Amino acid sequence: MDAKDFEAAVADALDEVPQELLEMLDNVVILVDEEPDGPDKNLLGLYHGTALTDRGWEYGGVLPDTITIYRGPTLRMCSSVEEVIEEVAITVVHEIAHHFGIEEHRLHELGWG
Repeated sequence: MDAKDFEAAVADALDEVPQELLEMLDNVVILVDEEPDGPDKNLLGLYHGTALTDRGWEYGGVLPDTITIYRGPTLRMCSSVEEVIEEVAITVVHEIAHHFGIEEHRLHELGWG
């Protein structure tokens, strides 16, 4: 899957997120990148920022949080276009959940791990 088709899969996954949740995304940018920085080259996505549950009265004047979906690890993990589309959808929901303060262990319990 080329970069354009992968970005389209991310856009399609975002279209499937209920509008009510998307409207609650506050100060967040969704990005697509080829590979993660750092030692974990199998990372499918990353939320970087301050979860809504951790924002207090002092939160403000900050750069947007980011959700990055990584193409390379996703393509290496999946063996078909259908698997890529499914994994991208799971990863998008997983990273959005982090923005709402849902921790990794709870996401795994809910089947979004």
